[in-house]
Amino acid sequence: MSGRAEARIVLVTGASSGIGAATADVFARAGWRVFGTSRRARPSRDGIEMLPLDVRSDESVDDCAAQVMARAGRIDVLVNNAGIMHTGMAEETSLDEARALFETNLFGVVRMTNAVLPQMRVRRHGRIVNVGSAAAWVGEPGEAFYAASKQSLAGYTEALRHEVWPLGITVSLVEPGAFATDIVASASTSAGRITDYDPVRRAAVRTLQESLRRGGDPHKVADRIMEVAAARSPRLRYPVGPAARWLPLLRVLLPQRLFDHLLRRGYGLREQAAPRAR
Repeated sequence: MSGRAEARIVLVTGASSGIGAATADVFARAGWRVFGTSRRARPSRDGIEMLPLDVRSDESVDDCAAQVMARAGRIDVLVNNAGIMHTGMAEETSLDEARALFETNLFGVVRMTNAVLPQMRVRRHGRIVNVGSAAAWVGEPGEAFYAASKQSLAGYTEALRHEVWPLGITVSLVEPGAFATDIVASASTSAGRITDYDPVRRAAVRTLQESLRRGGDPHKVADRIMEVAAARSPRLRYPVGPAARWLPLLRVLLPQRLFDHLLRRGYGLREQAAPRAR
């Protein structure tokens, strides 16, 4: 049997750019057989076999998993990286806009996971790595539904982890902080606009831009994902970046009032005086 046939198999969603592209590259350099996906068909590159995939579509997900199984015979590791960001105040965001976000960030993960679990259950072996976000720990202004989708993903990941553990399958969550990717540039924005929120909006945009300016190399996240894939007993959560490490600690250790004060001060938010009654 050739070394190629013996290579472990990984499927990385959202592998055309950012964290997904870096992750696919890291696995390929480590000798894995790598399948990457993107919304639009892209040519294969440097040992990465690219497949089209829309995680919002049951048909597309099933077809992608079937193609990997036909070519490789199994999937050892699934990296659920495909995701989108949405910016806008909570009240400004329509339910359709919120649903669209969840279709990718939560239900897209569910579709992909359900597509690969049957063959992992038969083999009593497999590993699933979901890419979450430090946003799961704090609902930052202007990112209400993005944070909600990542919090939901964290809860789903933890429950699934316990359900499949007796079957020899492990599930983990990698939670990056701010990294230099195009996720914000490609983010959707709420169509509605309420002028009362303009000061908060400006603060949110300014803070997000500053975080991205200081954002780290996506390969740091890719290296952590590889660490999860190689670990003998993977943990549930793997933070990546300073913010991802200290935010959970602050949430646990600080009183809520103090945490709120620090976050609002960091954003430059001030309470506005109510108009006087006439």
